[in-house]
Amino acid sequence: MSDSYLSFVNSAWGRRLAQTIGLPQPLPLQRHRSGQQGLANPVIIAGAGRLADEVRRIFKATDTVPAQAATLKAPSTVKVQGAVFDASAVLDLKQLDELYEFFHANARRLGLHARVVVLGTAPEHCQDLPQAIAQRALEGLVRSLAKELRRAITVQLIYVAPGAEQALESSLRFFLSRRSAYVSGQVVRLEQPVDAAPAINWDKPFSGRRALVTGASRGIGLAIAQVLARDGAHVVCVDVPQALPSLEQAASRVGGHAWALDITAADAVQQLQAYVAEHGAFDVVVHNAGITRDKTIAKMTETAWRSVLAVNLEAPLHLSQALLQGQGLNAGGRVVCVSSISGIAGNLGQSNYATSKAGVIGLVQGLAPVAAARQVTVNGVAPGFIETQMTAKIPLMIREAGRRMNSLSQGGQPIDVAETIAWLAHPASGGVNGQVVRVCGQSLLGA
Repeated sequence: MSDSYLSFVNSAWGRRLAQTIGLPQPLPLQRHRSGQQGLANPVIIAGAGRLADEVRRIFKATDTVPAQAATLKAPSTVKVQGAVFDASAVLDLKQLDELYEFFHANARRLGLHARVVVLGTAPEHCQDLPQAIAQRALEGLVRSLAKELRRAITVQLIYVAPGAEQALESSLRFFLSRRSAYVSGQVVRLEQPVDAAPAINWDKPFSGRRALVTGASRGIGLAIAQVLARDGAHVVCVDVPQALPSLEQAASRVGGHAWALDITAADAVQQLQAYVAEHGAFDVVVHNAGITRDKTIAKMTETAWRSVLAVNLEAPLHLSQALLQGQGLNAGGRVVCVSSISGIAGNLGQSNYATSKAGVIGLVQGLAPVAAARQVTVNGVAPGFIETQMTAKIPLMIREAGRRMNSLSQGGQPIDVAETIAWLAHPASGGVNGQVVRVCGQSLLGA
């Protein structure tokens, strides 16, 4: 679905008009394309925490430039595409001044579409109260910067637990690349990996791995299947039997296998177990299938309530439990669930949908420790306004509000959700567990 306003304000005449009357001027986002360099380049690396050596190792083949000192009056005209500030050693409130000095002096050096990552130590891992307070304060800084910098620049905070330094690379590669174009203002915690990551082929990380994606016949599900296949996975595409023609077409497009399965059927768990027994365990499972049946709760039928919870919440729970208990996931496996911003902020006329998607967050958080004991991670994504067939049916003015009410002033694309899921499902992402990451352009809702 096209965004007419985005196209208009990026035309020559529309740009002049927008500047004259003060209209928002969002930039079309630059998304990853095959063959492109992964990491932002050049990048500023600053800060002197315990993660500095690991960051420099990751950037060994990338151009790095020194940070500009706050005392310099004339800002450098050399634009950079990335900045990483290691704040993991900030021990008290006074040391927060270091971040002010860095961003005050270097914010204007960031080019269009630049990527910024702040690294810290989660408050629960801090040694004393001043350090815990200072580290928690980083969240306010990062979320404010994500709103201030504009120009399609994204900003994230990664808390890295002591001993989890080697788990940083996949997350840093994601957040400092065009794959994270519609993810901003997010806080991610890295713990010691639940598994031993194999040697990684960063171009084809899913080579030799099998993935199952539900709701894969169209929209976000199809985009997920395409991205996983692009990165080397053999994808089993699942959807309801009624969608078999489009499902087979989708599976053909990704070189995968179509499996018509109603995930809410009474024997769905048994069918899944039989499939695993015949074809083998999975390495990646993505619970994407979802439905809406929108009405205010006073007008909502019991069928509408029950059907949404059955598809969106109960099926992912039962299938995940069956996979974990029945050896349906290989060691190093990844489960990723699709929640929604509605599950965080709620939404008018979506009490059933919001309930189900908030429940998905509970599923991720509750199942993650259980899965970790089996060397499997469980994470989630919470999309905001994504341009799909579903959002195309929203009335025009509400649709426009949904697009503009985020820091990037536009809707996301299915590929944005898919890229985020691919990061969470990555073989090197074993340190990310129990996390729910919003793919919403830093939506003002639920912030």
